[in-house]
Amino acid sequence: MELRPGSSGVTTTPSPLETDASLLGDEATSTSRVVNGVRLHAVVAGTEDDPLVVLLHGFPEFWYEWREQIEPLVEAGYRVVVPDQRGYNLSEKPGKPRAYQLRDLSRDVADLIASEGREDAHVVGHDWGGVVAWDLARRYPDRVDRLGIVNAPHPTAYRRQLRSNLEQLRRSWYAMAFQLPWLPERLCRYDDFRLLERALRDTSAPGTFTERELTHYRRAWAREGALTGSLNWYRAMARYPPEAPRDRVEQPTLVIWGEADDALVPELGPESVRFCDRGRLERLPETSHWVPHERPARTTELLCDHLDGSAD
Repeated sequence: MELRPGSSGVTTTPSPLETDASLLGDEATSTSRVVNGVRLHAVVAGTEDDPLVVLLHGFPEFWYEWREQIEPLVEAGYRVVVPDQRGYNLSEKPGKPRAYQLRDLSRDVADLIASEGREDAHVVGHDWGGVVAWDLARRYPDRVDRLGIVNAPHPTAYRRQLRSNLEQLRRSWYAMAFQLPWLPERLCRYDDFRLLERALRDTSAPGTFTERELTHYRRAWAREGALTGSLNWYRAMARYPPEAPRDRVEQPTLVIWGEADDALVPELGPESVRFCDRGRLERLPETSHWVPHERPARTTELLCDHLDGSAD
């Protein structure tokens, strides 16, 4: 294993499970990094000396969620790293919920940044990836230069909505169902992952997820331990409520919010921005939770403007 300069003991090694080469663009390569005690698979692209952008996927996805943004960000002058987060696809999948506490998910990303020989990076996250990005920015503020959030509420804003808004409580029913042992895995796997497929297709604009794309997702879901690993994110959040050192986010922050989100009430967008010292909200009416898929060009445009500071 090679030790990267400035990585504080983080190691990198060729991935024993390379991603399907047909999924990678001309600029991207597949790699593996051992960070925070787990092996993370990642797709990397761009010149190593360019400013670093880390893109974090949500549930039930994997690095492939950000495929439309990788090449444009490289062309805009960025080094891009897109991991499969722990429990997903080609990354390591610890078996117990305890291994998926938010503090460890954030530490994974902090160490991933270090594995690039960097002190900090721009960090962008969607869904659960956004939850990790919020926590990273609060827990390790020196690691995050600029923060991008896509349909992921600030944790404190989310807790307040759960307590005061019955509609948000109703929309969060699935997170409670995922607390059950083994049954969610069995239901998700049934009939070639029909439940997960419907979770994508039925809550997005028609045609957002093609059959070819869903074939790639099914392959990721079918990997040994992947269903339990991804569901353990929900179980750990309930069993080990996270504590962050601060609520406020000091980094320049862009929150992109698809307002037709079936899982999250629209109020969470502006409520989340209120926790940002330098925050901006971009509302996308008639756009579902799956913003990077439904509005890929607009997502890329907003991120590029935010990361280079032109929207400030």
